[in-house]
Amino acid sequence: MLILNKAAGLFPKPSKRKIYEFLRSFNFHPGKQFLHKLVLGIETSCDDTAAAVVDETGNVLGEAIHSQTEVHLKTGGIVPPVAQQLHRENIQRIVQEALSASKVCPSELSAIATTIKPGLALSLGVGLSFSLQLVNQLKKPFIPIHHMEAHALTIRLTNKVEFPFLVLLISGGHCLLALVRGVSDFLLLGKSLDIAPGDMLDKVARRLSLVKHPECSTMSGGKAIEHLAKQGNKLHFDLKPPMQHAKNCDFSFTGLQHVVDKLITQKEKEEGIEKGHILSSAADIAAAVQHTTACHIAKRTHRAILFCKQKGMLSQSNAVLVVSGGVASNLYIRKALEIVTNATQCALLCPPPRLCTDNGIMIAWNGVERLRAGVGILHDTEGIRYEP
Repeated sequence: MLILNKAAGLFPKPSKRKIYEFLRSFNFHPGKQFLHKLVLGIETSCDDTAAAVVDETGNVLGEAIHSQTEVHLKTGGIVPPVAQQLHRENIQRIVQEALSASKVCPSELSAIATTIKPGLALSLGVGLSFSLQLVNQLKKPFIPIHHMEAHALTIRLTNKVEFPFLVLLISGGHCLLALVRGVSDFLLLGKSLDIAPGDMLDKVARRLSLVKHPECSTMSGGKAIEHLAKQGNKLHFDLKPPMQHAKNCDFSFTGLQHVVDKLITQKEKEEGIEKGHILSSAADIAAAVQHTTACHIAKRTHRAILFCKQKGMLSQSNAVLVVSGGVASNLYIRKALEIVTNATQCALLCPPPRLCTDNGIMIAWNGVERLRAGVGILHDTEGIRYEP
């Protein structure tokens, strides 16, 4: 955890002149009336610079995003100082594009919401510094956002979902199960004890050198695994789901990754190829890893649903499971979760794929939710912190 003024040397604030010029660039017609509260959301927790303007009815008035995926594919992973520099270079443009598309003048905003935790320290610092300058210039309320809360509440932008509901967040950086009882009221049921599923899939894809595969060269690791798995036999290799005897809702993916790493080394010896070349059995390995991951996630989620229903924390007849995060876009894993929800009389809901990955819309919407509930709205930003 770092205090903002301590971080000031690390993350130079945009100059007041720059912010003033930025605000002056908006010359929309005076007298235009907006009937609803308007929130600008800013997201820089990892490797995407994103912003959006959303009103309290859920209308997305404008959005913009700059993806760093292409840059990080070349380095084989996210390099924090590189991500930080790219955020710095793009944040003003992205916020400007979102505001311009929305036809909202900055002075008409009700509040500014920004991700302050969790995430990469160097990335979070850029978004927070820019936002606080904007807040101070515009004299608007500031709403600090928990990245995972934003993912969990996104479904209420697209669907009429009442509290309580169960949420499964699975991505490259996170894996957790929680009962959502209110806008800022979460009961954590389980989390990954080590790495996240998306991180594990990325590492396996890297170990398989899928970036050299002609069909997968432009895909992220998780997407490459999903694509190649369609051509493979998931039962060719006998991989056991982790934590089969643990009577809780936690997850673990490191052990599976180590087993697969050994398997790949063994197959390289058998096929007489050097590390860094594509195995003939790569598709079978991808299919087996994806299948085992899906089984593990589905079993832990099944346990959570049964626990919540038994304790009366979820409705017996119309319970809802929301699945979000980057890994939620994996259709094989989603199919495994459908089997679980069908067996437990539970509705499975997923935000659209573009809202499952990091975006400014979910941050703005979380700001709207907090504004409506009257929680976590700051009129004084002195000493505001971000938490990596």
